[in-house]
Amino acid sequence: MAEGSKTGNRILVRGAEQAMDNFKYEVARTLNINVPQGGYWGDLSARDCGAVGGHMVRRMIQLAEQSLAGGGGLTAGAGPAGGGFGGPAGGGTVR
Repeated sequence: MAEGSKTGNRILVRGAEQAMDNFKYEVARTLNINVPQGGYWGDLSARDCGAVGGHMVRRMIQLAEQSLAGGGGLTAGAGPAGGGFGGPAGGGTVR
């Protein structure tokens, strides 16, 4: 996501890099956070960067919940390492 970032965070869906980057900037604009044109986030505070990431996660969870509620479901194999979203490890119910 960040230019030059070597954090190990990676896009799981091939071709989604640009969409995720656009999403990040959309969320930053919504929060009135000014990101330099060059895309370098290093001069922003950790609080601002965390707010962007937190809002991105909230929005992605909202979209997944809407998909589930609409009967769209989440397909097996879509999760990390092909594990899917069949439920929590060890059984139990998904909220």
